[in-house]
Amino acid sequence: MPGRWALKLCPELPSALARGVNILVITGTNGKTTSSHIAEEALKAAGVDCLSNRSGANLLSGITTELAMNCTLTGVCRKKWAVIECDEAAARRAIGLLQPRAVLVTNLFRDQLDRYGEVMHTLENIREGIKNAPDATLVLNADCSLTSSLALELPNRVRWYGMDAGAAAPSAGKPQLSDASRCIRCKTEYVYDYVTYGHLGAFRCPRCGYSRQRTDVAITAIRAQDADGSEVTLRDGDDLLEARINLPATYNIYNAAGAFASVRALGFDAAPALQALGSFRCGFGRMEKFDLGAGGTRVMLVKNPAGCDQVLHFLSSLQDRAELVLLLNDRAADGTDVSWIWDADFETLAEEAVKLERAVLGGTRAWDLYLRLKYAGVPEDKLDVTRDYEALTERIAAARVPVYVMPTYTALLEFRPYLLKKCGGTDFWEG
Repeated sequence: MPGRWALKLCPELPSALARGVNILVITGTNGKTTSSHIAEEALKAAGVDCLSNRSGANLLSGITTELAMNCTLTGVCRKKWAVIECDEAAARRAIGLLQPRAVLVTNLFRDQLDRYGEVMHTLENIREGIKNAPDATLVLNADCSLTSSLALELPNRVRWYGMDAGAAAPSAGKPQLSDASRCIRCKTEYVYDYVTYGHLGAFRCPRCGYSRQRTDVAITAIRAQDADGSEVTLRDGDDLLEARINLPATYNIYNAAGAFASVRALGFDAAPALQALGSFRCGFGRMEKFDLGAGGTRVMLVKNPAGCDQVLHFLSSLQDRAELVLLLNDRAADGTDVSWIWDADFETLAEEAVKLERAVLGGTRAWDLYLRLKYAGVPEDKLDVTRDYEALTERIAAARVPVYVMPTYTALLEFRPYLLKKCGGTDFWEG
C-alpha cells in the first residue's frame, strides 16, 4: 500500500530510489522466488549487504515499498546491492525504472491466462522492459526457446545457462506438454535432441536454424537425488564444480543454475555462489518442510500445468507411501481460470509410480479437483474433500506416512498459518 500511494504521487519514484544501487532483477514464470533466495544468499556469502523483496511483493508497488524502506529521508538507498523479484507483467515498466546490472529470465510457461494472457504476451512484456535497460546483462535459460528469443532482437550482453545432455533423462522427439512447439521465427515444428520438462530442452528448428545456444553455466550431470536435494556437477565456463543443491526436483536444479549464473554475471566469484546452493533456505511453499506428522510434511506451491507436473514427477521419484493434500483456489492471485488442472498430468497419481495412500482436496474449487482426479483414474475411495483447515491440520498431524501439500497461492496464504500455529516457523515475509 505505501508503494501504491507513492507511485500515484511520483510515478518515477523507483528510478530515483534505485539510483546508485547494483540491482539483479529476476523474472519469469516459475522459479523467481527460489532463484532470488539463492542469489541473495550468495551475495551475503560474498560479504555484500543487499536488500530484497523477500515478502514476495513483486509488483511495482511492492518493489517501490522495499526500496523506500531501505532509503534515508533524502531518498538515498542505504545498500548498494539489491536482488529484486519482479512479476512478469510488472517487468514491462519496472526494468526500465530500476536500470539493473543484470536480468535473470528463468523460463516462460502458460500461467494465469485471465491475467497475463497467452505466453507470447508475457514474453513481449519482458522484452519491452529490457529494451529500456540496454546496459543490463541478460541471464537467459538456453533450454527455453521463448526465453532464448529475447537475444534475437535485444543488444544486451547475454550469459546462457541450462542443463546439458549428460544431466537430462534420455529422451528425444516432442515434449509431452509444450507451450512452445513451433519456431518463434518461422513457425516450423521444433526438433528436440533431449527434453528436460515442459518445452525445455535442446530444441532446434530444422528450417531456419534457430536453436539452443551453448551455455556459459550448465548442469552437466545429476549424480544423486533424494527428498532433500540434489548432488550435481556444474560447469562454469571450462571449470567443472561439484555442488549440493539444498532443494529436490529438476526445476530447482534449473533455479540453482540460473541463480549461480546471475551471481557470476554480476562479477562475483564462484565460491560464494556454490556455498549458497548448499545452504540456502527457501520457505513459503517452495518445498517447505514442517515437522508435522510421523513422516513430516512438505508444502509445494503449484500454479500452472508445467510446475504442477514437476511436483508430480518429484512425487513419482519417491519410494515411500504418502498422503497428498491438494488445495485449489480461484481468486485473482491464483488465476480465476482453473481449467489448467486438465492439462496437468494427474494421471500419474493413478499409476504405481506414486504410492498414494489418500488424497485430500480443499480450497474454493475442491470439487473441480475431485472431478479431475476421478477422471485421472484415482479410486474414489482414496479421495476426500474438506474446507476445514483446522481439521485438515489435525489430520496431517495424525498421519503415519509423509504428507505432501500442493496449494495454489491464496490457498497457501490461508492454510500456512494453521501449520505455523501447530508446529512453529516463520511468517512468509521473513522467508
